[in-house]
Amino acid sequence: MDFTQPKPATALCGVVSADGKIAYPPGVKEITDKITTDEMIKRLKMVVKTFMDMDQDSEDEKQQYLPLALHLASEFFLRNPNKDVRLLVACCLADIFRIYAPEAPYTSHDKLKDIFLFITRQLKGLEDTKSPQFNRYFYLLENLAWVKSYNICFELEDCNEIFIQLFRTLFSVINNSHNKKVQMHMLDLMSSIIMEGDGVTQELLDSILINLIPAHKNLNKQSFDLAKVLLKRTVQTIEACIANFFNQVLVLGRSSVSDLSEHVFDLIQELFAIDPHLLLSVMPQLEFKLKSNDGEERLAVVRLLAKLFGSKDSDLATQNRPLWQCFLGRFNDIHVPVRLESVKFASHCLMNHPDLAKDLTEYLKVRSHDPEEAIRHDVIVTIITAAKRDLALVNDQLLGFVRERTLDKRWRVRKEAMMGLAQLYKKYCLHGEAGKEAAEKVSWIKDKLLHIYYQNSIDDKLLVEKIFAQYLVPHNLETEERMKCLYYLYASLDPNAVKALNEMWKCQNMLRSHVRELLDLHKQPTSEANCSAMFGKLMTIAKNLPDPGKAQDFVKKFNQVLGDDEKLRSQLELLISPTCSCKQADICVREIARKLANPKQPTNPFLEMVKFLLERIAPVHIDSEAISALVKLMNKSIEGTADDEEEGVSPDSAIRSGLELLKVLSFTHPTSFHSAETYESLLQCLRMEDDKVAEAAIQIFRNTGHKIETDLPQIRSTLIPILHQKAKRGTPHQAKQAVHCIHAIFSNKEVQLAQIFEPLSRSLNADVPEQLITPLVSLGHISMLAPDQFASPMKSVVANFIVKDLLMNDRSTGEKNGKLWSPDEEVSPEVLAKVQAIKLLVRWLLGMKNNQSKSANSTLRLLSAMLVSEGDLTEQKRISKSDMSRLRLAAGSAIMKLAQEPCYHEIITPEQFQLCALVINDECYQVRQIFAQKLHKALVKLLLPLEYMAIFALCAKDPVKERRAHARQCLLKNISIRREYIKQNPMATEKLLSLLPEYVVPYMIHLLAHDPDFTRSQDVDQLRDIKECLWFMLEVLMTKNENNSHAFMKKMAENIKLTRDAQSPDESKTNEKLYTVCDVALCVINSKSASCNADSPKDPVLPTKFFTQPEKDFCNDKSYISEETRVLLLTGKPKPTGVLGTVNKPLSATGRKPYVRSTGTETGSNINTNSELSPSAGSRSSREQSSEASETGVSENEENPVRIISVAPVKNIDTVKNKEMNSDQSTQGNISSDRGKKRIVTAAGAENIQQKPDEKVDESGPPAPSKPRRGRRPKSESQGNATKNDDLNKPVSKGRKRAAGSQESLEAGNAKAPKLQDGAKKAVPAERQIDLQRTQTGWSLASS
Repeated sequence: MDFTQPKPATALCGVVSADGKIAYPPGVKEITDKITTDEMIKRLKMVVKTFMDMDQDSEDEKQQYLPLALHLASEFFLRNPNKDVRLLVACCLADIFRIYAPEAPYTSHDKLKDIFLFITRQLKGLEDTKSPQFNRYFYLLENLAWVKSYNICFELEDCNEIFIQLFRTLFSVINNSHNKKVQMHMLDLMSSIIMEGDGVTQELLDSILINLIPAHKNLNKQSFDLAKVLLKRTVQTIEACIANFFNQVLVLGRSSVSDLSEHVFDLIQELFAIDPHLLLSVMPQLEFKLKSNDGEERLAVVRLLAKLFGSKDSDLATQNRPLWQCFLGRFNDIHVPVRLESVKFASHCLMNHPDLAKDLTEYLKVRSHDPEEAIRHDVIVTIITAAKRDLALVNDQLLGFVRERTLDKRWRVRKEAMMGLAQLYKKYCLHGEAGKEAAEKVSWIKDKLLHIYYQNSIDDKLLVEKIFAQYLVPHNLETEERMKCLYYLYASLDPNAVKALNEMWKCQNMLRSHVRELLDLHKQPTSEANCSAMFGKLMTIAKNLPDPGKAQDFVKKFNQVLGDDEKLRSQLELLISPTCSCKQADICVREIARKLANPKQPTNPFLEMVKFLLERIAPVHIDSEAISALVKLMNKSIEGTADDEEEGVSPDSAIRSGLELLKVLSFTHPTSFHSAETYESLLQCLRMEDDKVAEAAIQIFRNTGHKIETDLPQIRSTLIPILHQKAKRGTPHQAKQAVHCIHAIFSNKEVQLAQIFEPLSRSLNADVPEQLITPLVSLGHISMLAPDQFASPMKSVVANFIVKDLLMNDRSTGEKNGKLWSPDEEVSPEVLAKVQAIKLLVRWLLGMKNNQSKSANSTLRLLSAMLVSEGDLTEQKRISKSDMSRLRLAAGSAIMKLAQEPCYHEIITPEQFQLCALVINDECYQVRQIFAQKLHKALVKLLLPLEYMAIFALCAKDPVKERRAHARQCLLKNISIRREYIKQNPMATEKLLSLLPEYVVPYMIHLLAHDPDFTRSQDVDQLRDIKECLWFMLEVLMTKNENNSHAFMKKMAENIKLTRDAQSPDESKTNEKLYTVCDVALCVINSKSASCNADSPKDPVLPTKFFTQPEKDFCNDKSYISEETRVLLLTGKPKPTGVLGTVNKPLSATGRKPYVRSTGTETGSNINTNSELSPSAGSRSSREQSSEASETGVSENEENPVRIISVAPVKNIDTVKNKEMNSDQSTQGNISSDRGKKRIVTAAGAENIQQKPDEKVDESGPPAPSKPRRGRRPKSESQGNATKNDDLNKPVSKGRKRAAGSQESLEAGNAKAPKLQDGAKKAVPAERQIDLQRTQTGWSLASS
């Protein structure tokens, strides 16, 4: 029953009763304005009941009460002030519409409008459900909804006003006290109007949509729910109206069409959540908006779509792929906030729609490298948040982005990445929340986090320590659980992570010792020296805290507090005491923090800094109880009762890594090991077959066993015979540790060592070299540790056995496989014995620390002879190439080791120093690599004299990029350490000659002047090589112009030109080469520094060992390089280089090929590179071009087969691109990239094969100039012709080994074809023979 098709009521309008009066129901008197309100209400109630009981079929009653119906619509009732009267009238009118449907009893449109507005107003009474009249209001609503009375208004011209008023009224009255029936009737009433009308006007739509706006939604949740259900019910009808609204606002920009225009994006979000079909026509409009030129508008659309795509049940991305792809494009938006919003969306999307992760990955990858720090930070937060929810939500590539950002240039980003990864590790690996598969997926995190400890930033180091203590091995676990966690973590770490963890403990232990020394200074009486020492100690401690600048002030303040508060001092002493337990440490830290806290200062930077210090020095992991727990775990692994396999570690690995862990801890916490139970377990390890385990156990005894002799005699009696056995018949490493252990922990060490020395020295037999190695190691260390007792007996052993019998004889013939390097297990026992013999000589001399017997001179001559002879001291050609490489390395390292002792450094001649230096240019990659590492290690500890740092300049000639990069990093580190040492030690100013990095310049100039490759002082190509070596060092030195150092270095070079070469003061050609190198150095310094012409801050002192004193009247203002040469050096005319072929592959390869320096006269396809030194010439990256053109696929041994390298023509060289070690180096200037690194192209399969003597060299092309061999004297059997000149007619005393050849004569493998003059060939054997005779004679005298 409704008014869907209303009919006119003209026939009824004048019907009244026969007497002309209005007919009222029985018992109801006339209702007029003359009666009281109460009476009126009483009579109206009876009328209401009458109409309620009537139905549409009562035709007589309808006719009878028609006048009453018209009367009730009069102004008197519609405007009655009494709400009860109005309610009763409204109920009557609603029933009248029901009874008379489909005809309406009212004909006037104005009257109908007044009636429906009146009824609408009465519906407000629905708001109060507790009202006595609520049931009548509900009846009114129900009647209207059931009859659909409002549909009659469709015929009215201004029906929209009625509908708007109705909708607003219903939405305003709905509340949480209404039951579902009320909501249902409201929905029926409104939906009938929407669905049966001709359309929804904008005002009416607004009355619905306004309830979806967040502000209204929060005020009245029920009105939002009502609108939501209404829209769902009428979606088919209202969708077109909604589309029209958004089209007007979004596309046409007519915001005036509605007051809701500014809320369009909120409305779209809510409508999408209600039913996506409501927006079928709107989504394409959003794609249009995503491409708007207005950044803020794009941002608003991105925010909206992020919510639409990211909502849990949304399938918009799959339903509307064009819009999804367009949205993804906003990840690369030029507007930063848009990119930021896109990244934030990714987190919800990953969690709610894992299937979209693939689409997001590439865009997140790009954003993880975004120039904006905030965006990179949010990429990490996005990925980590999703991964913490469920690891399956993120793929390995996404986790890889977080891994990369641990090395971000910004601390905030690095910190977020590191902490995020730590949380994932703890959740999935430590707690195993998602099973073994998830744990395996993130098992790399522990290694990566510890690798960050290698970074220079103190903030990174501190965060790694914090992560280790809280996430990797949580310190709040019980001791046994904590140690189990540490035990298996250590066993599963990669070697670099193990080193980082060891370094972390070492740094913490060092800081503990600094604090301990500071407390010791507090106990001493106040003095100037004490204050100075205390200040130095405070500065050292401050460097180990974040923001060292601010930390200095806080550390000073903390020091003052320590001086004033004795109780605080005692707490700190207890904290760093070797006997402090983990629980005591926790109490001490809390107590100290409590004392320093200031309640009035919530944020206390001083307290935060002190906490950093306390956290670093507090032993929160290791104490005696912890060591015992570790030992028990290791015992279980030995017995086979541990959970090794469950933890993913084999028992053997667990035992070995467990001993390594204990060994490291024995350095940092030696006191915690002192128990019979621990030592019994270590004795058990000593008896195991695993050599590494036994070696580690001995070292632990050595580090911790100082009280064994007095406190644990039973352990002592068991340990001594085992140590003797290891020193005599163990492995070389075990023998070394056994000797040191005896020396460290026993009071009668002389007797114990003698019992080892005597039988070993008597049983030496060179015919059984495999049984010589361990005795030689033991004898060498014994003579070094107890020189007073064993130096003299050792002399005869050295002279009669070591030199004459072992080193000067070759008993076996090496394998002629042509390799330059072989793995340790393939080296012949005889060569291993010779290497140990060389080390024995050095240890013996280091023990004596004097040269009274001239033994050191004889040793140095022997070592030099070994270098000159390429490692084949006897020159019988019985020794293999790889064994010769081992011996060259041993000889060079031995000279370097002796140079660390001042008394021996003084007697090392310049020639011997130069021979030692040339080892860094050895033809064998491993020799160069290991020698450079040893050199760096000694320099960085300030053990070697400054002149040895000049050796790194020769690394400019290395053909392998990694080796040059390593050398540069070594230089940076060494220079930094020396400058820092000078700053921290005021007394160091007295030793500037040996400490100031700039003083390396004269040593470098002298070394390069004696470079065997530098034969002609006017050869441009040779000068270019010299310039490369000079700039390799000067570039690092000239990074900063501290104290006008550029002028100082220039002054040094100028002063050298006023002296003569002390090595050959009377040889004009030698001095000319020296002055030429000086001029090249001055040329480089002048071209790179505008401030070098200032006055030098001080007059430099030149080393008298290398330069004579300046002569009074000597003036040397001659320029030794022509202006044309100078221009060539500076403007960088490309130097022709040969094709780069097979080279030594970095690190992992076991053999290396020699490399060839190209010359200007060589022909063939050359790679041209720029060697300009001008700062504007571009980046350093061009430095590596000539070498990188062929370094891909480089190899030289069986494990790494060689590939043919094809080199592009010169015009295509721009396609060769390089990656530099550090991005900040790109501004350092464009350095010549040749570095003399011509390498030989080899056929596939070539493996360090030496050229056979009968192989012919194709010399049809122009011959290359002769090149002496680097690292040793040229041999008479060398092949190849050279252009004769006076410089090469002389015997060559030393030189790098070189394999030379023109483009037409490139040879496979480590071809050996030096080109020497006949005079040189003839002179060398005689000179070589004399040298060996001198060596033997020297040792004969020494032994007598």
